[in-house]
Amino acid sequence: MPAYDLDSDARTIAARLAAPDTLLVACLCAAWCDTCRAYRTTFDALAGLYPGICFVWIDIETHADRIETLEIENFPTILIEDAHRTRFFGVVPAKKRILERLIRHFMAEERMQGDAAPSLRPMLV
Repeated sequence: MPAYDLDSDARTIAARLAAPDTLLVACLCAAWCDTCRAYRTTFDALAGLYPGICFVWIDIETHADRIETLEIENFPTILIEDAHRTRFFGVVPAKKRILERLIRHFMAEERMQGDAAPSLRPMLV
């Protein structure tokens, strides 16, 4: 199963994120970026390995109005959040093992509660 694309799967993404226990892993990229285009295959593969996680691919130029408060400085930028807070936000080398290690780390800590509101979830619902 490939990652959801905000361009075509907005309703499905909103439905998935309505469940408070759903972990969100978003890749913020640009269509013109060669690294992003190559990384899409890796991101989709990870989405297939972790179907309980909501993987979302977001073109930052197409959806600039939704993510304008996020400062994207380089690609690929990954945002991982649970229903309570952002767990990770930053540039990640375009390597499967690095993102998979991050995902496993945050899945293991999934039960931790935080006070901060998530930064991207409200923009996608």
